[in-house]
Amino acid sequence: MVIDDPAVKAEVEAAFAVYEKALVTNDVPVLEALFHDDPRTIRYGAGENLYGMDAIRAFRRGRSPQGLARDLQQTVITTYGRDFAVAMTLFTRAGAPGKVGRQSQTWVRFPEGWRVVAAHVSIIAV
Repeated sequence: MVIDDPAVKAEVEAAFAVYEKALVTNDVPVLEALFHDDPRTIRYGAGENLYGMDAIRAFRRGRSPQGLARDLQQTVITTYGRDFAVAMTLFTRAGAPGKVGRQSQTWVRFPEGWRVVAAHVSIIAV
């Protein structure tokens, strides 16, 4: 197994960048498209536990578009083989001083492209 094959890593970095732009601009259709549409897809958020794509869709569609801007730090994307990757990052928001967010995503390559199958977001005091 090749870890961090440059071509595969570039693909996941590009997908991660599309996700980040969609997140901060509240582009719900893109956010939904980047998660694997399956009842086994999970997203643990800062204040919610979402099991399955239906729950993730409901959360995204009901979320306020305000205050989503953030700055990323220490983003690490690691690929394992050609079809599996993890992305980890820290983030801060201007409206939340003294707090840092942590985000992890598990990405899998499907015939339609790279999709998140599991994600976790948490906020801690620094």
